[in-house]
Amino acid sequence: MKTLTALFAFSALATVAGMAQARDLAPAEILQLHDAGSILAFDRLDALALAQYRGGKIEESELEEEYGRYVYQVEVRDPQGLKWDLELDAGSGEVLKNRQDD
Repeated sequence: MKTLTALFAFSALATVAGMAQARDLAPAEILQLHDAGSILAFDRLDALALAQYRGGKIEESELEEEYGRYVYQVEVRDPQGLKWDLELDAGSGEVLKNRQDD
């Protein structure tokens, strides 16, 4: 029983720690990052995401800081109607994740 309780406590702490690692950025902060050259312009990031699915449309996007890296999260609907979740490094445009949304 002690092992089960310890495992549950560890899982709860890991979940809370993981949530604390990502944060949304305020518009003023985003502007400062762009002006400093730390992140690419959103139209450039959008173009990089859409290049993965020619003819697709962006349905939602968000910029977050995760583990010290700025990540642009994008939901794209491809021409066949499938939904894709992409994550791009907002500084370089590198595709970090590209998976079909369930």
